[in-house]
Amino acid sequence: MYTVKRTPRSEFIPIRKMNYHVLVWGDTTSTLPPLVLMHGWMDVAASYQFMVDVLSEAFFSNRLIIAADWRGYGKTTGAPVDNYWFPDYLADLDFLLDHYAGDKQVDLVGHSMGGNVVMMYAGSRPERVRRLINLEGFGMPVFAPEKAPSRYAQWMDELKKLHRGEMDLTAYDKPDGVARRLMKTNPRLGRDEAGKAKANWLARQWAAENAQGKWEILGDPAHKIINANLNNVAEALALYKSITAPVLVVEASDDSLSGWWNGKYTLAEFHERLKNVPDCTVKVVQDAGHMMHHDQPLVLAGMIEAFVA
Repeated sequence: MYTVKRTPRSEFIPIRKMNYHVLVWGDTTSTLPPLVLMHGWMDVAASYQFMVDVLSEAFFSNRLIIAADWRGYGKTTGAPVDNYWFPDYLADLDFLLDHYAGDKQVDLVGHSMGGNVVMMYAGSRPERVRRLINLEGFGMPVFAPEKAPSRYAQWMDELKKLHRGEMDLTAYDKPDGVARRLMKTNPRLGRDEAGKAKANWLARQWAAENAQGKWEILGDPAHKIINANLNNVAEALALYKSITAPVLVVEASDDSLSGWWNGKYTLAEFHERLKNVPDCTVKVVQDAGHMMHHDQPLVLAGMIEAFVA
């Protein structure tokens, strides 16, 4: 089992009629910009623990660092819903920063879905973000408007499947089963004992035992439902243009986009979109997949430290 080196405090903050779960490291009275870490789809805040543990002491000391479970993930609770909308993530983040940063700017990090959220947020609230780090938050491909009728129909069909229980997540007999699932998704976790130790630890953050003794993933199955609205690239580019903070985009050496979209959306297209960001740097983490904060936490920590220094 992985041994945590810097144990966070676990806090619950009332945000928009929900109880938002937040992991907190460091000093809440620090005058340095808080480092805010937002996770991706079907992940949890604790996913950043490996990276926080290897931040240099000079960077970590006297600094507030927070990581939150998005709505519908981890230990964040609220009234049940049957689908999720992107604008809500932006508003949740805005309330979260009101609580932890007040009028101070923050250094904001987002991974995958969280990377997309922080890019949109920084375009909407440019005055609140000092430095922005996007970890593999590529956005979505262009969808032709003609796809709208079938998209809405698919959305309604998936809602019905959800309510029939057909989209429920797999429950596991033991956390070992969850760990094996994590290692299947990210084979690098299973290639040595250190990786397996991380997977075993993550399994107990990613899932919890239910009343029947099964281990359930801490993610609402409603997250699996497609967004009814087609992706609006023009809107995303307008938000990119409004970002005033320097932006660091970090990609893994494995090309996740190719695997996801089979050429329908490529890294070259994403890089073309990034030309709309006024101040943007792109770096690559070698020997890493999409979950780079698990694969190469020390390398990633060094990149973030250098960028926000």
